[in-house]
This record gives sequence, C-alpha cells and structure tokens, in this order.
Amino acid sequence: MSDPLLTICPLGGLGEIGLNCMVFETEESVAVIDCGLIFPEDYLFGVDIAIPRFDHILALKEKLKGIVLTHGHEDHIGALPWLLPYINVPIFGSKFTLGLVENKLREHDLDKYADLRPVKAGDRIQLGDLAFNFFPVCHSIIEGFGLGIETPVGRIVHTGDFKIDRNPLDGHATDLEAFKKFSNPGVTLLFSDSTNVEREGYALTEREILDSLRDIFAEAEGRILVTLFSSHIQRIQEIIDLAVETGRKVGISGKSLSRNIELAREQGLLRVPGNAFIQLEDLPDYPDSEIVLLVTGSQGEPLASLSRMSTGEHRQLYIKEGDLVLMSSRFIPGNTKAITKVINRLYKLGAEVLYERVQGIHASGHAHRDELKIMLETVKPKYFIPVHGEYRHLIKHARLAVETGVAQERAIVIEDGEPISFLSHGIRFEESLPVQCTLVDGKGVGDVGQTVLKERQLLAGEGLVIVSLVIDVPTGEILTGPEVMSKGFIFEQHYSHLLEDAKCIVLDVFENIPPGQTKKLRERIRSALRRFFRKVLDRDPVVVPLIISLNGDEAEIRESSCPDFKF
Repeated sequence: MSDPLLTICPLGGLGEIGLNCMVFETEESVAVIDCGLIFPEDYLFGVDIAIPRFDHILALKEKLKGIVLTHGHEDHIGALPWLLPYINVPIFGSKFTLGLVENKLREHDLDKYADLRPVKAGDRIQLGDLAFNFFPVCHSIIEGFGLGIETPVGRIVHTGDFKIDRNPLDGHATDLEAFKKFSNPGVTLLFSDSTNVEREGYALTEREILDSLRDIFAEAEGRILVTLFSSHIQRIQEIIDLAVETGRKVGISGKSLSRNIELAREQGLLRVPGNAFIQLEDLPDYPDSEIVLLVTGSQGEPLASLSRMSTGEHRQLYIKEGDLVLMSSRFIPGNTKAITKVINRLYKLGAEVLYERVQGIHASGHAHRDELKIMLETVKPKYFIPVHGEYRHLIKHARLAVETGVAQERAIVIEDGEPISFLSHGIRFEESLPVQCTLVDGKGVGDVGQTVLKERQLLAGEGLVIVSLVIDVPTGEILTGPEVMSKGFIFEQHYSHLLEDAKCIVLDVFENIPPGQTKKLRERIRSALRRFFRKVLDRDPVVVPLIISLNGDEAEIRESSCPDFKF
C-alpha cells in the first residue's frame, strides 16, 4: 500500500492580501478552497482585476471534487466567473455566501449552470478522500466559516478570515469550542489568517463599535451619511437599528448595497421594520435631523455614490453644510490616496467626516496578535503555515507560532506557487509552479501582459504622436500631409510651432528615401521625430507613422494596420 500523500498548493493569498485560492490534492481527489481576486495597483494601467492563474486546477480537473468557500468577500469568491466555464463541480458555502456568488454569476450569465450547495455550521461534507467540517467564525461579513479538514495524512485546520470577539453581538462569534473539539485527536497542520499580526492585543468588539455609533447618532443634528463595505450586513443592521432608535429614516444609494440588503432580507438575515426605508426622491419630505443615508464608496471608488456626491455629480444626492459622514470601514492599502481625496472634498462642501483613525466606528474583521495566539493554543498544530498576508505578515505570524510551542522547523513560510506535500513520515517541498496573476481588462482575460503594460506605461508617461501621409505610388509624390497629431504629449495650441517643425522634418526624411520603401520611411520618420522631441522638450513620446499609399484607384495602408510600438 502506498504512503498517504497530500499536496497543498497556494495559487494566491500568500504574499499579498487578496487573491485567495488553495488546492488540496491526494491520490484520489482534488478540492479547491476559495477562488478570489485582487484589485490592481496603479501601475497596471486600465486593468480591472487580477485573478489567480488556473492552469494547475485545470490540469487536475478530472480529479476535482468541489470548491469550498470560507466566506463571501471578493478576495475569496470574485474569480469564480473565470473558472466555472471550464469545470463542472459543486460549490459549497454558507447560504449568504452562495447568494453573493449567485448574484455575481448572474452578471456573467453563468448562474444557471452553477451547482451551488449551501452548508451550515457543524455540517460535514465528503469530497473523495477529503472531508470538510464547517465552524462559524466572526468576521466583517456574516456566515463565514473556518474549516476542519480530514485528510489521509491527518487533520488540518484552516481558520478562514476570523477574529475572536470577546463580547459578540447577535451570536456573531468564532466557535473556539468547535475548533478545539475537532483538534483534540491532534492536528497535523494549521493555516491561519495573518492580516493583523502586527497589531497588538485584540480587535475592537462590535459591541464597542455599536456603543460609539450610538453616541454619534444621539448627538448628530443634521443628516448622517454612512459608507461601509456593502457585504457587512451586521454593521448595516446596527445602522438600521440606531436609525429606528433615534427616529430617523434610512435611504440607500448604491447597487451593491441595495442588492446585498435585499439578499440578506430574503434570507432572514436582516431585520428591517416596515417603515424604516425611504426612497431617495422622498428625502425632501423629511428634515435633515431625521435622515440616515447608506451609501457606497468606502474605498474612494470614483463611480461610487459618496465619490459622486463629493464632486457634485450624483443625480439625486448632494452634500449639505452640516452633514456628518461616517466611513465605517478600514482603508484598504492602495486606496488611501483616493479615500483622502474624497474626505478633503467632503470637508470643502461643509461636511464633517469621521473615520477609523479619528473615531472608533470600525472594527477590523481580522484577528489581532493576542487572538491569533489564542487560535494557535486552541488548535495546537504539529505544523503551521501562515496565510492571507503580505510576506512580512507571514514571517511575523510564523514567529508567533514558534512562541506558542510550534517547533521552529515546523513553522513554515511558503508563497504562491510553492507546493508542499505532507506524508505519514514528514513533509516534502515540491517544484514551484508559475502563478503570476492573470489580468482581466474588460472582456479580455490574460491578453494583457508585460509588453502591453509597458506600452501603456509609455503612453501614460510620454504621450502619443501620430504622423499621417498619403502617397501617390505611380508618381511617388505626397498627395496629403504630412499631418502631425498628438495625444497626451503637448497642448497643441501652445506648441503648434513644434508640430509645424515636425512636419518639416517628415518632409526632409521623405525626400531622402527612395520611392516604394515604405518600411524604411516609417522607421526614419519615427527615429527623426523622437530625436527632435528629445532635443527641444526632453520628452520621448510614442511616434506612430501612418502611411497610406494610393495605387491608381485603389488605396491601401502599408503594413495594413497601425504598426507596433518600438522602444
């Protein structure tokens, strides 16, 4: 009988916050935990999102038994629409998580084909020779799960995203007893959320946030505008309860908020008195002191409601002198500049803004250092691998594991694409896999690579100059042009004399190239104009010569299309 083997390969989430996706493979079965995306950095010009590279999953799809989702945040479910067209397996998650997935798949016309199977806390599902147990955890979204996984090489715990609320509201708690009971026979490996390992102590409890919000609501004299993650149903419930408590009506602006609130109401997860909500067009019927607005835009997204209100571009809403804006969410790294711009615009319009750094109106959904220590002491794993964090988070979490009793050689830091195999007698590091992100731009998936990004970077940094010529082939004379146009390079009215000089340079080049040598003419125009612009402006734009040749009654564009950029 062969030695039992389990190979685990992270495709995202180890080295960055987001993109969470992990593959479990045995001789018999394959299961995927989470399938998330990450939003691009500024240097990925025009790219909408980045998703994991799915080659490894597709290579194993004959053994793939299912996808298990810990919770419904985008960095855990957002990439499913790009994987599901190529596989047909059941997807397991809480009812609310799968409701979010279904809405997402409906946008891509995939909901009819998805096999969504809801699970509850305490359920156990068998996927080949892997079994998954679901434990409730407290996070900034309802119905999140940690996982207890039974494998041929022993028990594994995956915390999912979690925190330990010491004084939970409405039963939103991490079930440490369930983790402990599963772990009692002994746990081979623990995966644990590393996001807040650098934060000492404990995260604020939701009850503390509620008390802070209650004081704010009691003192506010004008309208209260609240922006938050649209999936944070627990916080939305608190806002609705406080509005009712203080005699205010609630208006909603933002598709994702409206959609998630409706989903939570349908599933009985949100309590809303019949007269609590009002339509935006009815706002003028109420004094400002009786209004609460729930709006999207907690991360400074340019098209979200709060951002459009701050620029005066919202069709129905605008900022008033005396408005109080509560940004009840954390600033995600990379979004700070955009959020700060929105805050400054709000202040210019006369609003007061409260956010996490100046007021206790948001509690992180991720465990702080002492909470992570409690989880380690509860599970008592033989091996430990930190997940869900940038590299420094993983290192610091591994050190914390050693402090709590894990042997130093068994606190293992791996990154995306670094498979590790567990056998009955130890572990084995496997050959690394290519896991660079797949970039999604509009309807294009994976077609934007380093070459395209370099071109976009140059266009963004230096601009574009297009030179057009129409040449009569029989005579070799210029019929039209040269015309020189610029985009993102210079203000043409201010520098029109430079464009005229550029035309003269093009004519000089044309006179020195024998007729019919279109390719050589194009190259010489490009190099001559780049030298000219570098000399007079110290700028190096992308130069695209467009040469149209007329041969009798027929016209053709040499090289058939706009030629490739050359750098």
